[in-house]
Amino acid sequence: MKFNLTKAINVWYCWGIVYLSVFLASSCLAGTEQPFGLNAVSWKLTPSLYNETKGHPASDVNLRGNVDDHVFWLGYYQRGSEFQQTRVGYERQFSLPIGKLVLSGQNASGGFWGGSSNLELSVSPESQFFGLLGLGRTNLKDYYNLNFDPNDAITVGGGYRSNPSTTLSAFQVRDDRLSTDQHVTHFVWRSQITKAQRWTVDFFHRSGRAEFGDPVYSGTGLSLTYDNMPWFVRLAWDPKASFTSSDMTRLAIGTRF
Repeated sequence: MKFNLTKAINVWYCWGIVYLSVFLASSCLAGTEQPFGLNAVSWKLTPSLYNETKGHPASDVNLRGNVDDHVFWLGYYQRGSEFQQTRVGYERQFSLPIGKLVLSGQNASGGFWGGSSNLELSVSPESQFFGLLGLGRTNLKDYYNLNFDPNDAITVGGGYRSNPSTTLSAFQVRDDRLSTDQHVTHFVWRSQITKAQRWTVDFFHRSGRAEFGDPVYSGTGLSLTYDNMPWFVRLAWDPKASFTSSDMTRLAIGTRF
């Protein structure tokens, strides 16, 4: 059997990120003088509904917890009797002299494993401008990606903080592994209006094939999120969802506690 170096690197990267995330979580928690309790966790519960013009409706519920620089989650996605999947994940953020690094790993039923690394580059913590670089890899098992960007991809972009409460960013997520020409370009505005209220606007354009050899689909969509602590609502129009001919409406109403 012929050895495929590229495939081997992708597999080792995926597993490396997952194992590194678990190792870092264990090391950091083991080094804590007193283990944290559930009352130290900031929770976020997000039930979501997905309605497609050429597909069955779907639903998802995700429970996410934050402790300092640690993030972990448990979720369940269901599209009728067609597809169901449970997932768990862990994310860790590190402060660096040149910005911050975020490593994450995720496992889902059906044998899926995935990992990603994302770097925010800045010359100093007070810098208004920053760069964005990212890389994601999976073991290519079936997985429903709820951020609707390619999983096995690179991310390149940048942003500007006009003040501590307002951020503008532009970045592109592009498939660099499966020859689908998938790419999604995002223009995101976030603004903290008051201590309890925040707006997030994500204007995006996607283009590409669902799989190699399929037709190319392109569409431009919009996602709006309004936070009024502890509640939040997100509404999105996503044409040509998942690089198919189907258009999707997404609605999420959740709470933090």
